[in-house]
Amino acid sequence: MVSLGITPQQLLSAYERGENITQLLRQAGRVSENTEGIIEIAYDLQAGSYVKRMADSEKREFAKSYNTAIASEIRKLVERPRNLLEAGIGEATTLSGVLKNLGQDPRSAYGFDLSWSRIAQARQWLARQDLSGVHLCTATLSEIPYPDSAFDVVYTSHAVEPNGGNEIPILKELYRVTARYLLLFEPSYEMASAEGKKRMRKHGYCTCLEQKCRQLGFEILEVRRFEKCANPLNPTMVLIIEKSKSLPRRSPKAIHVCPLFKTPLMKRKGVMVSAPRLIVYPIIDNIPCLRVSNAIVASHFGG
Repeated sequence: MVSLGITPQQLLSAYERGENITQLLRQAGRVSENTEGIIEIAYDLQAGSYVKRMADSEKREFAKSYNTAIASEIRKLVERPRNLLEAGIGEATTLSGVLKNLGQDPRSAYGFDLSWSRIAQARQWLARQDLSGVHLCTATLSEIPYPDSAFDVVYTSHAVEPNGGNEIPILKELYRVTARYLLLFEPSYEMASAEGKKRMRKHGYCTCLEQKCRQLGFEILEVRRFEKCANPLNPTMVLIIEKSKSLPRRSPKAIHVCPLFKTPLMKRKGVMVSAPRLIVYPIIDNIPCLRVSNAIVASHFGG
């Protein structure tokens, strides 16, 4: 957790007053962009709010239609995906709906989020939806703890959104772990109104994703306004990328890898251990914490 001269109690009080936490922390830290630590604090404070929205019938119906539309986009590309990853899963209110729409496919699903509290909420929500076997962990978008070309489909749903200024490393990592398709359901600065653009700049949102994907040499199959959008000031686009067919597609032997060295991780004595042994990552309440900042150098662990 970052230290910006604000106590946890002050942050909680500010959140309860409805203040914008990312803006407050940027001002306190005298930074212009949302850092990883700022995003972590802001989203951890609001953990549980997405699940609570599902109690509202109108919001629940919108989520249902939104998730159905995402599943439809996936089905157009891969009729029977072997596996998929939602990067930046939040509380799994999107992933749960996508999986229900996909039926028995994919055979395995994965999700991660920056915030431990949101992953804990996601686990509870998935259990309530009778969706077992979804692999969850904490991680960052710029250092994803999965092997190269591990997933038939990787998608995001407004997860890149608060990471304005850090789009390039995030896009590279999302592309690295997909084997076939990357779908970005993210806000489009270019499609927003003048008021929307002002709002997005204020919140430090991502911009120019299409342009940056082309800059990286990605093959873009399609980019357009997404039909389902919760906030007209924050229009959602769908950007569909196909990974080069010339690159190898593999079935990874390890579910997780060290986010720093990309070496396999194995669960041992209540932690995740890198191979060869050098670094261990903690597991808190059965949730692997796989951010680089969680790494503990322990070359003689288990000895």
